[in-house]
Order: sequence, then C-alpha cells, then structure tokens
Amino acid sequence: MSARPDSPLQAAVVTNTPQLSRALRHTTTAPVRIVHLGLGAFHRSHQAWYTQHSRDGAEWGIAAFTGRRPDAADALAEQDGLYTLIERSGQEDSFEMIGSIVEAVDGADVGRLCELVSAKETAVITLTITEAAYGLASDGRFDAGSPAVADDLARLRDAGAGGTEAPTTPLGRLVLALGARRDAGAGPLAVVSCDNLPGNGEVARHAVLGMAEAWDAGVAAWIGQNVSFVSTSVDRITPRTTPADLAKVEESCGYRDNSPVVAEPFRNWVLSGDFPAGRPRWEDAGAVVVDDIEPYENRKLWLLNGAHSLLAYAGQLRGHTTVSEALNDRLCQEAMELFWDEAAAHLSGEDLHVPEYREALRERFGNSRIAHHLSQIAADGTTKLRMRALPVLAAERAQGRSGAGSALMLAAWIDYLAREHEPQDPQASALHVANRLDGQERVAALLSLVSPQLSDNPQVVSLVAGLCGAFAAEATLTSHRPQKISGRNS
Repeated sequence: MSARPDSPLQAAVVTNTPQLSRALRHTTTAPVRIVHLGLGAFHRSHQAWYTQHSRDGAEWGIAAFTGRRPDAADALAEQDGLYTLIERSGQEDSFEMIGSIVEAVDGADVGRLCELVSAKETAVITLTITEAAYGLASDGRFDAGSPAVADDLARLRDAGAGGTEAPTTPLGRLVLALGARRDAGAGPLAVVSCDNLPGNGEVARHAVLGMAEAWDAGVAAWIGQNVSFVSTSVDRITPRTTPADLAKVEESCGYRDNSPVVAEPFRNWVLSGDFPAGRPRWEDAGAVVVDDIEPYENRKLWLLNGAHSLLAYAGQLRGHTTVSEALNDRLCQEAMELFWDEAAAHLSGEDLHVPEYREALRERFGNSRIAHHLSQIAADGTTKLRMRALPVLAAERAQGRSGAGSALMLAAWIDYLAREHEPQDPQASALHVANRLDGQERVAALLSLVSPQLSDNPQVVSLVAGLCGAFAAEATLTSHRPQKISGRNS
C-alpha cells in the first residue's frame, strides 16, 4: 500500500480541522468555468480527475450539482470540495487529493444553477445524469409526454411566468438554466454528455431541444444557434465507497475524509465536438479528441457495458454479488465470451485494438480488490439493454445469424426480474404488470419495454424464451448451446 508523496492533502493536513481545509483551498481554488450535473463517484473519478491533471487545470474550477438527493453535495461541502481518490490496483492502493470541484451544490438549488450557467466565464456544462434521465422512449426518441417531462414542463411554464415552481429533473433544470444564459447574453458554450449512450451528444441535443421547444420556442432557437453538444466515450470502473475505504484513508493518509472515491487505475476519455468558449487541456491527462467517435462508443458500450449487464443479471442468478465473483463462474465467463464474439464481429478499425481491449477487460473485471457490485450495474435495465444488447442482436440477425449471445443477456434480465420484485428502473410500474404474465406472453411483454421491435418478432421472442433458465444454479451452458447459444443458427 502506498500514498503518493506529492499529494498536497497528505503533505499539508496534519489535523482534521475544517479551518485548515478552507485555508488549503484558499490557495488552490480555481474560478468556476465548468458546471456539472450529476455529482457522484464516477464524475469525481473521471472528469474531475482529468480536469485536475490538465496543464491549465488551475484555471478551470468545477461547480457540481447533485441529482435526486443533496447528500453528496452536503458531505463534500463540509470539506470545501476536497476528497481523496483511492486508485486500487490488484496489488495496492494509492491516494491522491482532488481539488478541481470548487463548489458542491444541492441540485434542487436551481437559482444557483441558473446564476452559474448565466455567467460569461462558464464555458462547459458536463453531464452524468444516467441514461434514463434524457427522456427517451423505447424507440429512442425524446418522449415529451412522459410523466416526469410533463411535470417539468408545467414547472418551466410556472417559472417563466414568475412562479416559484422549479423543474425537478436534470433535463428541466438544464433547459431553464440555458434560458437564463440567453437572457443574460452570456454567449455560447458546450454541453458534454458523459453518460453511456451511443451518440450521447446528439441524444443530449435532441433531449434539450425537445424540452425547450415544448416550453419556449425562443429559448429553443437560441440553444440551437449557441450551444454545441459534444459526444464522448467514458471509461473507468468506479464502485461504491464503503466504510472500510473511509477507514483506509484515515489510516494511510493521516486525515479524515467523508467522501473518498475508489477507482481502478485504468481510465479513458474520447471526445468529439466543438467547444465555442474553450475547454481544459484534457488531452494533457490522456483524453483523446477524434472526428468520428462511434467506433469507440460501440467498443465501450458493447464490450465493457454489455458484459457488465450480462454479468449483473447472470451473476446474481448464480448467487454472486460482484463482477469479479461472476467472472470466476465458468458459466458467466463463457456467456460473456460468446457475447463478445458477436460484438467483435461488428467492430472494425485498427485503432480499436479489440483483442487487446478484451484482454484488458478480463484483467480489469478480475480485480477482486474492486468490489463492483452487480446490483448497482443491474439498475435501469430497460434503458441500458436497449443500447448494450439490441445493436449487436440486430447486427447478427441482419447477417443471418441468431444473435443468441446477445439474446442471452435479455434472457438473464428476464429471469432476474422474476426474483427482483422492486427493480430500479424508469419503467418499474410497467415491469410489475408484465411480470404477472406467464410463458412467452411474459417474455414478449418485457421485451416490448426494451423495444417494441423485439416483441413484434416471434422468432426473437421464442429465442429469448428458450434461453430463460440458462443461469439456474444447476444449469450448464452446454445444455442450451445446440440451437440457442451458438450464434450461428437463425
């Protein structure tokens, strides 16, 4: 176990007093030029890390807003935004103080959000609001009629009329803040989605413009002319922080931290798009700027995120709790490799280094010191599976193959729902209704919540139904292989 000797926090903090924390921050605080929505562990291990490690990071402070709850902002504000990043390899931990978040704010403080977004100094808005927060319908289009969007549109109209009702969703809050920037004449900026969505920049554009057009045509027109939407591919495994992690920071570093973050050593950030008001030199920290991001998105969404979803459902069915445990299960590992074989057939380009990427993922997933909980990954299945399983399944079937490796992920999800009575999912109510059905009727109803095209295809419904039960305790993949798993039978 080692602590980095050049860590400012380790060198400077000898007592755990708020005064010393504020004094340290007084000498290192950067001006707010980035506003972030979705303050959580991943943002703090990824975008905040890249900003701190940019050559000009001292000029780019982040004001980060929480989503549903204020807890993370309250805890981080107690120590002036400082926190420890625990980089956890398979052998040891290293520790680094991160200070790029200069303001941590409750997301419900919409007034402060509008104030910061309206400031001319603000140049970038980054998002980690989860895939489900963009208001996408099952066909991938923005759903202006969903209850959450409809409620926020009413609040936007109330706020625009001078009322006190502020939006409650990240999307509604962002649109209101962009409207405030237009009114302030603060000029253009960039919105950077860092959520696991294909074409996440375009998804963000459609979602923001869809919400804005339903509220105020003038605001929508201004956004269309002044806001760029940047697509990204982000990658760093960041599990939940545990009480043991807090104790390890105190023991190893000699100070108390209420908000440390644990992450693997690996990190990757690929960006594509314009920054009309500038950005940090993230490439100094290893970020890559490209013209065409789609191949990188697909590699990450299919090979990493797709495997994570498969292991999340199959692993829990097999009695496992973490990714590393699931990977040690031969049945789960073989299913993952089958899915990877299908996905790899549709990834091209020498720069992707797919075989090397797969090997690196095996090592990353197998790091038992990173307790990446399957229950955490399993959330929001109807949204995630639409992007992780469906593209590979469709591509396989378009080439005359069954896509059984991809279908196996859907079957594992369906079996998981049979035992998970309170799934965390944007369509939880509809899942409850579908779960009451039996046989292929149940399978079709659940698949329809991922995509209507799935349930409308009787061959796909039959394929998925035949794969259900593949991860039962006594199952072996071989027993399902002949007509269902080979991926070569239509």
